Amino acid sequence: PTTFVLVMAFGGALGAAGINVPFVETGIALSVVVLGAVVALNVKAPLAAAVGLIGLFAIFHGHAHGAEMPENAAGVAYAAGFMIATALLHVAGLALGYLIGRAGERQGRGIFVTRTAGGIAAVAGVGLLAGLI
Repeated sequence: PTTFVLVMAFGGALGAAGINVPFVETGIALSVVVLGAVVALNVKAPLAAAVGLIGLFAIFHGHAHGAEMPENAAGVAYAAGFMIATALLHVAGLALGYLIGRAGERQGRGIFVTRTAGGIAAVAGVGLLAGLI
């Protein structure tokens, strides 16, 4: 989560500066597909590979925020707002994932429930890519 938020700030600066990053919307949708699939398939990647992938996706997310910054917004306050909101979403997601895993463990299905949630996220990402969502 820390890597994502910090690299997202860099992507936001690119977007606010008007520097083009190709395939932003596709990159955002692919992040949902790939990260959902990683959870669904229980992929254990080396830390450097995981951080690199997360960083790549964070650039797309940050660029979208920066490029969509309202004309009358104070840049630093706007950036702080989307960074704090993203960090809070990550905390909420981690807590929800933990709770889903714990609930599943009580039923003897911890891995199944977690992986199913990842699969649902990946399918939602495909929906984003296809323009259905």
